[in-house]
Amino acid sequence: MPEQSNDYRVVVFGAAGVGKSSLVLRFVRGTFRETYIPTIEDTYRQVISCDKSICTLQITDTTGSHQFPAMQRLSISKGHAFILVYSVTSRQSMEDLQPIFDEICQIKGDIQKIPIMLVGNKSDDTQRELDASEGQALASKWKCAFMETSAKMNYNVQELFQELLNLEQRRTISLQVDGKKSKQQKKKDKLQGKCSVM
Repeated sequence: MPEQSNDYRVVVFGAAGVGKSSLVLRFVRGTFRETYIPTIEDTYRQVISCDKSICTLQITDTTGSHQFPAMQRLSISKGHAFILVYSVTSRQSMEDLQPIFDEICQIKGDIQKIPIMLVGNKSDDTQRELDASEGQALASKWKCAFMETSAKMNYNVQELFQELLNLEQRRTISLQVDGKKSKQQKKKDKLQGKCSVM
């Protein structure tokens, strides 16, 4: 299958239980689930605006375990942008990001042109082990952007994805599709008013 150039691939990495899936589901579907279900790998798609046309934001939610190194390498090589998530309630989850960051550098080479967001999730939790300043310090060391989020409270979730797209320098990308609906959405809207249940 030929690779579609109008796809923009974002890969979400982080230790198990930091809230990667919660962030992605909150962004894509506007939902939050309290129960923890481990992910192997899920891909979600969202239509966005890209260089004044429409493209697909493809978000890959990766496994939190390190059982699948080949999948991780493939995700990195295909990714255009990366979200590295830790939980502010776990210092270990921040430390677990170092080998992933190193691998991104190794596979991608010059990462200065690659959008990377370091994300401290669960900022609503009172059981903090990490201050925002520690996340900021690591982001400065890695020369990437930083943000704290709460998937549960829907805090900074939309902003996280918009900020990541703003970091892309090779294309103009936005979550807003210029107020215009896609043809499928127009068709869907049209059909919506015309159905009746017998």
